[in-house]
Amino acid sequence: MKANNLLGIFEFLISQAEKLPNPHCERIKKELVSIKELLMDARAPRILIIGRRGAGKSSLINAIFSEKVAEVGSVVSETGKATWHVFENSKGAVHILDTRGIGDRTKPESANFEEAIDDIKAEIANEFPDVVLFLAPAKGIDSHINQDLKSVATIRKFIENKYQYNIPVIAALTQVDELDPKQVGPPFDNERKHNNIKLAVSTLADACTDFKIELMKIIPVSAYSDYIDGKITYKCHWNIDLLIEYLIKALPNSAQLQMARLTSLRNIQIKSARILIGSTATICAGIASTPIPLADVIPITSSQILMITGIAYVSGRELSKKSAMEFMAALGLNISLAYALKEGARALVKFVFPGAGNVVSASIAFAGTWGIGEAAIAYFIEEVSIEEVKKTFTREKKKYLKEKPE
Repeated sequence: MKANNLLGIFEFLISQAEKLPNPHCERIKKELVSIKELLMDARAPRILIIGRRGAGKSSLINAIFSEKVAEVGSVVSETGKATWHVFENSKGAVHILDTRGIGDRTKPESANFEEAIDDIKAEIANEFPDVVLFLAPAKGIDSHINQDLKSVATIRKFIENKYQYNIPVIAALTQVDELDPKQVGPPFDNERKHNNIKLAVSTLADACTDFKIELMKIIPVSAYSDYIDGKITYKCHWNIDLLIEYLIKALPNSAQLQMARLTSLRNIQIKSARILIGSTATICAGIASTPIPLADVIPITSSQILMITGIAYVSGRELSKKSAMEFMAALGLNISLAYALKEGARALVKFVFPGAGNVVSASIAFAGTWGIGEAAIAYFIEEVSIEEVKKTFTREKKKYLKEKPE
């Protein structure tokens, strides 16, 4: 990633924010720090997975990536110990701490548990997980569930005591497609199937309550895929997008966009892009709250360039101002390949704020920013025609201009 070439924009915007009176200054700086964490501090998510062999770890990892990055049954350590694995594609990576050692049946259960927990603690000391993902197969919801939940509770308590961090826990009820009637596929629009899924969810919820484990969410999922030469030929996926959405919510800002970026799920990428749009629109409205002369609108359009770059990154593009340049060129703005910040910003002024008069007010800045953000989503993520991109900008700008008060 070329995050360094965005630092200049960030530092410029911080300097501009400091010229504003409070509370605008502090609010804008807070949003800018959030954007910096999302973009310039971006890193791979770190997920601690607890689930015995056969819980569907590899299938779930492949479903998250929307491609085959893990051989089914391969998410194991040859030694049976807890081990960090890196799974990646061209868009990014996820670090997975596999805790299969907990389910090793070659040793007495009590000795195995203590040894496995010690292994996990050692790995956590090397690399700190962001979230715990507990996998429980729907058909075997009562099988070994107490031992597995004991592991979740013990590891969570260890992290809380050592790092003063109440790590979020998400439970994935896997392989719900195998519940009766098996012939009913996603979206499982069948009363009997629905009731069986509901029963499995409530059983898991009750068990978690017994172990005093606070869950962020229990999500029933199906992640089965069939591949030939690494390409998906059949898939039975259900609720994968919901699981990813909750994982993103549980992750720190620095890992959220990477999680959204590595999937091929447009709805997930769009939701993440709109987080950027919301922060940037707030920044621009705050900057314009004075209101500012149109000739001095560079801080606003610089923020928009940062936003466009971020949306392009979520879609899978390089983290570089070149993406913003490409977008503006597609809109018909005449910008050279070696455009300077001010050149690009001034080009956006003419496109985003035509007819704004001599000043840009908070409402105009907010609406124009939201419109350009939605247009960037249409261009980079939805990949629609440039005519539709321009229509999206006009429609969304008008919509938010009406909704956002002066």
